[in-house]
Amino acid sequence: MKIAIVGAGAIGGYLGARLALAGEEVTCIARGPNLAAIRASGLMLIEEDGSERHAASVTGATMAEAGVQDVVLLTLKAHQVKDVLPDMRSLFGPDTVVVTMQNGIPWWYFHKLAGPWQGRAVESVDPGGIVAANIEVERVIGSVVYPASELVAPGVIKVIEGNRFSLGELDGAKTPRLEQLAQTLIRAGFKTPVSSDIRSEIWLKLWGNLSFNPISALTHATLVDICQFPLTRELAANMMIEAQTVAEKLGVKFKVSLDKRIAGAEGVGKHKTSMLQDVEAGRPLELEALVGSVRELGRVTATPTPTIDAVYACASLLAKTLVEQNGKLAITAR
Repeated sequence: MKIAIVGAGAIGGYLGARLALAGEEVTCIARGPNLAAIRASGLMLIEEDGSERHAASVTGATMAEAGVQDVVLLTLKAHQVKDVLPDMRSLFGPDTVVVTMQNGIPWWYFHKLAGPWQGRAVESVDPGGIVAANIEVERVIGSVVYPASELVAPGVIKVIEGNRFSLGELDGAKTPRLEQLAQTLIRAGFKTPVSSDIRSEIWLKLWGNLSFNPISALTHATLVDICQFPLTRELAANMMIEAQTVAEKLGVKFKVSLDKRIAGAEGVGKHKTSMLQDVEAGRPLELEALVGSVRELGRVTATPTPTIDAVYACASLLAKTLVEQNGKLAITAR
């Protein structure tokens, strides 16, 4: 199977290395030093146990060089997707599948979703519908990414923990292409459950991300610190309650309780969320996909979200200030 990884960073590189080692024809779309390293020697994967695996067969390429693919794994962050459009269309043939692997509410959320909002755009993650215009919804398979990994050097990926990638068709159907893709990932060593309700899985992960990420970005606290400090634990819970109300109006079913979801985050320990890492590195924040989109869906469903709104306002100003100052912000020991 010809597979292109668009965004061969921490998660994309993890997928690309394992898929290549399993015998798939993998092309990593990258740039700069990362592209140069992949062109020179493929990908090096450092597994959880510290063992190293060299995926020498991975090809590094630009979009124009890669050619038509069977599957495109879109592993960029949500706010980066617009930057690869419409160049990504050079990867598409009539039957090319695109697997969206972004955190948060996806641009396709209301597509193939029966009900009063079917086909509605999510403006916070796809302003003006540019993504929808360049990626036909018929190509799309949804995904929820659970692992944590890190790009420790150009072409070198370290797995922190996890190997699960859930997949699902947007209408919940069990299709041959979905089963084929799931089996391909399973052969590469991933846990790949097929979901008949991928939106509920998206919300279960987002439930924590929409609260813990911006709170950590604002406080510079780790997950366990947020969960064990009574005021921020209450703040996160209130945001999650508001989000659950929004989601349930959209037909989502939560399979775990709020307390269990918070306990799961607490159990991760002294982990910095991705948004806090972005603040410390001076990178743009995934604020719209994780928080702005939930605010938007609150308006769609006529659901007040005052706590989410307040945290979003503060985090948005932080993001704006970092961009305007071309800065980064980290707490360091004296």
